[in-house]
Amino acid sequence: MNKIEHIGIAVSTLDAAIPVYEALLNTSCYKTEEVASEHVKTAFFQVGPNKIELLESTDPDGVIAKYIAKKGEGLHHMAFEVTDIYAEMERLKAAGFMLLNEHPKHGADNKLVCFVHPKGTNGVLVELCQERKNKE
Repeated sequence: MNKIEHIGIAVSTLDAAIPVYEALLNTSCYKTEEVASEHVKTAFFQVGPNKIELLESTDPDGVIAKYIAKKGEGLHHMAFEVTDIYAEMERLKAAGFMLLNEHPKHGADNKLVCFVHPKGTNGVLVELCQERKNKE
């Protein structure tokens, strides 16, 4: 794991949350993006070397909508940048961690991503992120 890549925060609506985080972080949202396969819209903020990602569900039955219904808005996941997501997935599986994805999938911000089940990480959903190359 190279560094914390971003912190993901589940929000009810980006329209309401973006101005809050722009004021809080004293910086503008630099990018919004929809990840249709995950039923989510995202908004990104750069804070020093790290990013904050806001996540809004685009589907009432989506993962983020279910998370907010169960736990309310707030911290959803911690993402770590990795150099080789495939090798890191194998390392974590060998160490006994349960991965939520068998293979990396396309995520927001041009990343390949994989999630580690929070039951094995003291209740924190962990995301692995690797910059996606053109062929992936």
